Amino acid sequence: MTKKEKKQKESKSRASRIRGIFKIFAALVICVIIAIAAVLGAFMYLNAPAQNAAITEQDGISIIDNKIYVEVRRGESARSVGARLESAGLIKSRQFWYLLNRYKNEQLKTGTYILDVPASQSAIFRVLASGRQILYRVTIPEGVTLKKTAVILEEAGICPAVEFLAAAADSEIIKSYRIPNASVEGYLFPDTYMFPINFPAHKVIKTMADNFFGKIKTFDASFALMDPQQLNEKVIIASIVEREYRVPEEAALMAGVFYNRLRINMALQSCATVEYIITEIRGRPHPKVLYNIDLEIRSPYNTYMNPGLPPGPISAPGAVALRAAFFPENSDFLFFRVDGTQSGRHYFSKTYDEHIRAGQLYTKSRM
Repeated sequence: MTKKEKKQKESKSRASRIRGIFKIFAALVICVIIAIAAVLGAFMYLNAPAQNAAITEQDGISIIDNKIYVEVRRGESARSVGARLESAGLIKSRQFWYLLNRYKNEQLKTGTYILDVPASQSAIFRVLASGRQILYRVTIPEGVTLKKTAVILEEAGICPAVEFLAAAADSEIIKSYRIPNASVEGYLFPDTYMFPINFPAHKVIKTMADNFFGKIKTFDASFALMDPQQLNEKVIIASIVEREYRVPEEAALMAGVFYNRLRINMALQSCATVEYIITEIRGRPHPKVLYNIDLEIRSPYNTYMNPGLPPGPISAPGAVALRAAFFPENSDFLFFRVDGTQSGRHYFSKTYDEHIRAGQLYTKSRM
């Protein structure tokens, strides 16, 4: 074989190998394209919105007024949520949901969410990982105690009562607000709040306490910076006034009566403090009538037996009672009692004899 023939043969062989490599490469490219198309197709199919007609209510998934409500429970895994979503017909594959969770590497946020359906799996995932939960309106009335507040919040689904009470007694939270008591009783402003379901108890406390200190700043900005013990005394007075007054314009006059008694070391003799002992400390039902034996209960909160202020606030004072405690009405009155009518007003007097005569007068008027 001549050199020329040999070169031609080698050239043909090289061209053949190149054609072979090209064919293999082309085949690989086609396979990759097919694989990508298959993956994309599977993604598009699995990620596509489920059929609305197939959606059913499941545990933690409700349909109300044609809206889908999904609850993500505290400590629940993405796999568990995916299983419930699949069972409800909101997604096509729990396995795809789990892979989506691994790929995004985001944690689902505890709470209740509204889904706009039809929605893709990725869209649903974004909602549940966003933390933008449904907010529920809950009203904390003026004059309630921590325990009653805890019950209200639990019944509204905001947070468990036991967790709320634990947070209310948390030393770090108490210290952060410079409260010189064993709990935040009296420092959570009674108001209407918007909270998500399963909201952390310590955040509920912070929201309500921030509202309290923001409210007293509206009276005078310096009040929030007042010496903690001095502020505490005013909050205690406000908490008692809150449970005593019925007519708002009398609140400041009542506060003045309590301050007058404190100045002469006279017992405050507030029935509200005895009721606090009975209901909050002893856990008994609220009494319809207080008897002499109730007024003799041994407790530092009993303002019939102990002169001075009780150890801490007895309720959540509202704006009227707080303003009364900060701006009491000056007078010489030392006593007040309900005037015996249905008006809710009180009769204020300077002496005990006058106080007794007022009681006898109103007793006769009802005969």
